[in-house]
This record gives sequence, structure tokens and C-alpha cells, in this order.
Amino acid sequence: MSNGIFIPEFAINSVPCYTARTRLAGPSSPECATTPMPNSHPIVANVERATPTRSAATTQALPFIMLVGFFFGTSMVTSRFAVGQFHPATFMGLRLTLASLCHVAVYGLTHYRQWPTDRRLWRHAAVLGLTGTAIPMTAVVTALTYQSAGVTALLLATQPALTVLLAHLFLPDEPLTRRKSLGVVLALGGAALLAASGESGLPDVRKADPIGYALVLLAIVCFAGSNIYARKHMRNLDAFDVASVRMFVAALLVMPLSVLVVGFDLDAVDRQGYLALGYGGLIGTFAPFMLGFYNIKRFGATIAALSSYVTPIVATVGGVLVLRESFTGVMLAGIGLIIAGIALINRRAARQPNLM
Repeated sequence: MSNGIFIPEFAINSVPCYTARTRLAGPSSPECATTPMPNSHPIVANVERATPTRSAATTQALPFIMLVGFFFGTSMVTSRFAVGQFHPATFMGLRLTLASLCHVAVYGLTHYRQWPTDRRLWRHAAVLGLTGTAIPMTAVVTALTYQSAGVTALLLATQPALTVLLAHLFLPDEPLTRRKSLGVVLALGGAALLAASGESGLPDVRKADPIGYALVLLAIVCFAGSNIYARKHMRNLDAFDVASVRMFVAALLVMPLSVLVVGFDLDAVDRQGYLALGYGGLIGTFAPFMLGFYNIKRFGATIAALSSYVTPIVATVGGVLVLRESFTGVMLAGIGLIIAGIALINRRAARQPNLM
């Protein structure tokens, strides 16, 4: 999930991608183009058909790009509202359960998909379910009890920077170039600016609790590490099957543990809280994954990646309008540095021809 959360943002050429046959392919393969997509694997498309110009394709894709970013961004806002009524672990367990049930429904309602039984797929997808979904998503939702949706989304947007660093260390075909290094410095500099200023994004909190920042850092490390793991071990596995098993395993882990550790108390939850839960599971987790998959198949991975820049903006604006969060000059400077850094990291992909 996405990032958001899920969000969340993968570095171009640092992680696996999917072909039109929904198989993982290495970033060095000529048909591969990757996209940063919160709380899901990047997906690739290599569809041989007549292609409009990049500007025309971008114009056509814009409503869909905006919708994906809107889903993920508003999911961050609704999650912060929900943790005022749910315990974060309970909310995350129920949200993952709803999303996993949607995946199961796809297998039951379509004739061309069968529930995966491959042991290798289950083994590797289960690892991602723990380290790339259950832990980081629960950490992000818990962080929302300490800081605003906008600040949390801005910090999560630095994930490609860490992914690039880990790829340089653990993937022999992913060197850290000068351009990528500058992008990493800018993106992490934006996050450091927010941390140094103690920005919480909350009008009634003068200085953020460092626990919130630590939880987001944990999530970023988990997301980035999972990207590297998938890049090394999951190149030839079916994309949708991996995502389904990953979500299913995450739900099986978080829901029972939340009941054992914090109980299952829903007395404080009202109708708006349940609506926020449904929105988070269906619109904030399952729907943007499916729409993102469609975007990449139709428009190409590079254009679909633009939704990554929409998410933190939507989360910030939505937090201000709906939850009365604050937006400061420090946050503006931070988002400028982070977006500039991620744009540098991804610039090479933007120059590649659209394979759609």
C-alpha cells in the first residue's frame, strides 16, 4: 500500500518492474521502465502499438495520474483522522484485511486468474508482506498520531533517495552517479530541514515528537529494503499474484497481533470513523494499485510515475483544509528540495523513449 501509503515512492532503475505479461524484469532490460508507486511494486508495460507524442500522452494520462495521487494523498488524510478513533494497529489490521479481500475477490470473480500456489512466490511475497507492508504501513499510521499528514507524506517522498543508496551498495548494476548523488543530497536535505526545525505540521504542537520522525524513517528503510529484495529475488514472478499474497500475508500478521497486543476496542469509532476505514482499505490501498496498473499499461511507466509528485501535495493541502493542519515556510522549502531531488534521481527515465 503505498506508499500511504503506500506508498509510497520507488526510485527509477533501482527496483524491479513488470512487463505487459506482468512478469518482473530487471531494470537493465531494454523493455523495462519503472515508476514510483506508493504501497505497491512498480509495474512496467511494453505494448507494441502506435504511440502519441510524449506531451499528448501526458495530457491524456493527466486525469488518471491526478486520480492516483489523489487517492494516496487523501488516504493519508483519512488515516490521520481515523487514528483519532482507532488504535493505529487495529486500523491498519482492518485496512489491510479489506484490501486483501478485494484481491481475493478478483480471483473469485475473474476466469483468467487462479489463486497462486507457487511456493517460491509465496516465500518471497511473504517476506515483502512483513518487511514491505505490515511493518512500514503500521509505522506510518502510528506516526500520524505525532505529526500531520502533510509532514508524513513529505518525509515518505524521500524514499527513492534511500533506495538509490541501497541499490548502490547491494546491486552491482546500479552505480551511484553524480546526478543521483545530487538528487539524494537534495531530497535528504529537505527531510533534514523538516527534522531540524522540529516541524510537526500541527497548529497546537510547537515542536514535533522525534518518535514520529523515527517511525517514518523505519518505514522508509523497510520500503527501500523491500525494493532491493524484490529486485534481486522476484524478477520472474507474476505482478498481481505477488501483490495479492503480500497484502494477504500482511493482513494475517497485523490483524491477529493487534488483537493480542492492544485488544479490539471499537467503542470510540463512529460512522465517520468506519467510513475512513472503508476509504483507506478500498480507495487508499486497493483502488490506486489497480488504477496505477492500468496507467502503466496504457500510458507507460515514465508518465505514470508523475503521480508520485501529486501525493504529498494532496496530503498537505487536504490536511490543511480538512484537519486544520498547518503549512509553514519550512514545509514549503522542504517539499521544494525533496521534489527537486527526486526529479534528479528519476531524470534518466524521463529521457528514455516511451515504450508504450
